[in-house]
Amino acid sequence: MTALDGTPTTGRSLRPWQDPALPVADRVDALLAEMTLEEKVGQLGSRWPGNVMGAEQGGEPQESQESQEGTANVAPMQDVFAASGSVPFEETIRHGLGHLTRVFGSAPVTAAEGAAEVVRLQSEVVKHSRLGIPALVHEECLTGFTTYGATVYPAAIAWGATFDPDLVERMATAIGWDMRAVGVHQGLSPVLDVVRDYRWGRVEETMGEDPYLVSMLGAAYVRGLENAGIIATLKHFAGYSASRAARNHGPVSMGRRELMDIVLPPFETALVEGGARSVMNSYSDVDGVPAAADSWLLNDLLRDEWGFTGTVVSDYWAIPFLATMHQVAADTDEAGVQALSAGIDVELPDTLGFGRHLVERVRRGELPESLIDRAARRLLTQKVTLGLLDPDWTPERSVAQAADVDLDSPDNRALARELAERSIVLLDAGTALPLLGEGRPEPRRVAVVGPCADDPRTFMGCYAFPNHVLPRHPELGLGVDAPSLLDALRAELPGAELIHEQGCEVRGEDRSGFAAATRAAREADVCVAVVGDLAGMFGLGTSGEGCDAEDLRLPGAQEDLLAELAATGTPVVVVVVSGRPYALGEVSKTAAALVQAFMPGEEGGAAIAGVLSGRVQPSGKLPVQIPHGPGGQPGTYLQPPLGANSQGISNLDPTPLFPFGHGASYTTFAIDSLRISDAEVPTDGEFTVSVRVRNTGNRAGEEVVQLFLHDVIAQVTRPVLQLTGFTRVRLEPGASATATFTVSADRTAFTGRDLRRVVEPGDLEVFVGASASDLPCRGRVTLTGPPRHVGVDRRLVTRVDVEPAPGASAAQQGRTDAGKS
Repeated sequence: MTALDGTPTTGRSLRPWQDPALPVADRVDALLAEMTLEEKVGQLGSRWPGNVMGAEQGGEPQESQESQEGTANVAPMQDVFAASGSVPFEETIRHGLGHLTRVFGSAPVTAAEGAAEVVRLQSEVVKHSRLGIPALVHEECLTGFTTYGATVYPAAIAWGATFDPDLVERMATAIGWDMRAVGVHQGLSPVLDVVRDYRWGRVEETMGEDPYLVSMLGAAYVRGLENAGIIATLKHFAGYSASRAARNHGPVSMGRRELMDIVLPPFETALVEGGARSVMNSYSDVDGVPAAADSWLLNDLLRDEWGFTGTVVSDYWAIPFLATMHQVAADTDEAGVQALSAGIDVELPDTLGFGRHLVERVRRGELPESLIDRAARRLLTQKVTLGLLDPDWTPERSVAQAADVDLDSPDNRALARELAERSIVLLDAGTALPLLGEGRPEPRRVAVVGPCADDPRTFMGCYAFPNHVLPRHPELGLGVDAPSLLDALRAELPGAELIHEQGCEVRGEDRSGFAAATRAAREADVCVAVVGDLAGMFGLGTSGEGCDAEDLRLPGAQEDLLAELAATGTPVVVVVVSGRPYALGEVSKTAAALVQAFMPGEEGGAAIAGVLSGRVQPSGKLPVQIPHGPGGQPGTYLQPPLGANSQGISNLDPTPLFPFGHGASYTTFAIDSLRISDAEVPTDGEFTVSVRVRNTGNRAGEEVVQLFLHDVIAQVTRPVLQLTGFTRVRLEPGASATATFTVSADRTAFTGRDLRRVVEPGDLEVFVGASASDLPCRGRVTLTGPPRHVGVDRRLVTRVDVEPAPGASAAQQGRTDAGKS
């Protein structure tokens, strides 16, 4: 056995930092005491060996993404920084290294090839630095492990549509085990941004527009990843999704109160309830202060108030952006000082602002060494906890399971299918769905048209490897088996003749395919029109990072195609496969049915086909609203009275076509018999809200029961409705169950005029139902006593218990505990 510095350990005692029997803090203290200043600074940096777009190729930077789509960036200004910031790897690691960036996620490599590269790079890191401290390996994992051949799960906006934290946790656990098997330590997920404007390109990466829904699903994802031994990274902290005009990296005009009540709760919940060990800063500035240089956000709030002890890592090149974009620093060196002082511990994806100049500044007395120690201690604590400093750690052992891992295993695919099926939202069954059964004749001829009908890439988000990296390698295809909806419908409807016409592209105004598409529709019994998005990066898609929308009209000529299809007189089932909600007011007037699928992943084709045929009972719910018209945004449901329709004051009506939480089914449910435990509750108490849920139809199904509250009078404006609890209830036909929500008064807290979080006495309206506009159960409870200020010890979660009706059989009661919040 050898020590980390390469010397034999046999016959001598271990160095203190190598001794697993010692407390972690003692090991880190001993290591810091041994390290030189250069070695401590080395731990704060990173290297992206796979980013070879510029200088490492031995030439000038390649052409920009606009002129050379085949080499499109997967990070902002990737080509610029690859060219300007690259130094030989051996020089980078001379004093140690904090992180290795995206060994698996930068180019199409197999699990075995990626593992071999991890071994090679880690061996170099250990060999060329005095203490031989290994690096952490991080990867993206937003729609699954972002690497070649790995399962592509539904996008995060689809997780939101499931309203099922348990299922999201199971998915994250599977992702985590796959990453751990090949030597990855940290995953750059989940995205906890709350949607504020549907035009933002990264809506697909979020879990919706409600902070409680995002909190519950985000904490569940974190638990899954962390339970698998992977460090979860919360992003983007904070305010990124509220940029002006929904422009990527745009400034955020938001007050502290909105930040505290809407944007920050998911991050706090993911730390408290999920146990996340890392946070990534937002690119944006909030009220003029960039997050990467915001000491209030990263120190006062995150560390001092919330008690976070993990690492803050920079978003890619967020530190040099302080100089080049925000212009709050004179140069990259000064940007590094600002970021370190504000609380960023590790610079990703390459070392620019956290370079050797930090050593020189400390020695000149311009920078306290304590700031270096603070950041290094946090990272080294994680390395010790992960076993990287144990005497038996070797690069080879870290990837020992890689030879046996199947990154797209049958179990993974089954989980991806379950998520996809639960995420599909039946907006309106209309007169055409389901295609089979319900007294309708089986269609003999089905026209399947639209740009998303025969392209499975439209099922995948911008951080899915087939859309993220493989466009640069078109000869490799998708890397996974992902049937299109056309393929899936052929299997789903074996007795029908399917006629396929594309009609138009996702983007562009070419209408030359309209004639063939309308002819196919005219000759069919029913037309399935599949429209929506194709994700990309930085303007190369209609959804995704840097792919923001001017308005919410379907991209390109797609809405015009739908209008011409409807004019044929054939019933048109409109399926929208997208990363954001599009305005469907005009479309809904002529559609025979409407289905929303939020980028359902590699198993999305079969999931959508199953919903269309009726084999799959739809149970997804909208985590965002579906707008009526393409303008007037932002327009999320979480608004005070004057943010809603205000006739006589404004001529603009923001009422959505389909509300938050909406989702239809092929059975029917009734929610009734509201019971509130107490009419009056002290501001430090709790109350219960119970309702009966009945399946009044003739098919088994699941209903998502949603609890909303409204603070009638408060010291600041409060939302007309705010989600406070939810649960999935599965029932057989004729069966019923009771859902009971236990609501702590803490759950009514908000940020008052003095910017302190307060529980105020007064009346609360209570609403329970199936969506924000389908609320048959209404009541009232009064909070009594003095106002009470609350902090990090407050209750963040509404407990839900579901009990089947007395005497119900196991078959009747079905699954009644999924998605508890």
